Amino acid sequence: MNHVQLTKEGFENLKKELEELIKTKRPYALERLHKARSMGDLSENSEYNAAKEGLAFVEGRIQEIEEILKTAKVVENQNNNHQVEVGTSVIVEIDGKKELFQIVGDFEADPLNKKLSHTSPIGQALVGKKVGDWVE
Repeated sequence: MNHVQLTKEGFENLKKELEELIKTKRPYALERLHKARSMGDLSENSEYNAAKEGLAFVEGRIQEIEEILKTAKVVENQNNNHQVEVGTSVIVEIDGKKELFQIVGDFEADPLNKKLSHTSPIGQALVGKKVGDWVE
């Protein structure tokens, strides 16, 4: 069984998203579907089709998150060996400009917020490196 690597923050964020989906978004999607169904002819009811798609998306995301959480390995970054690994924050100098990034698991990667997947090209280049190492 393949484990999904997550930081503690990523694990907690997924749990919160799952709770919101189950307690808020699913009931809303079901209510929307019920209202659309009550409008009559379903064959030409675009609101019904949109509500059905919305519910399918919510259910799919719930299933996806449950599977991720079931197989997740929460990485406790103790960084005793001072090497870059999942959960490590690193300062990278690119073209003379220093930027702080966090190395994370695939499911919490968000490059716009400086969270790089350990399997991305940059993440792969950084994992295992130590302070002061140069990466091309």
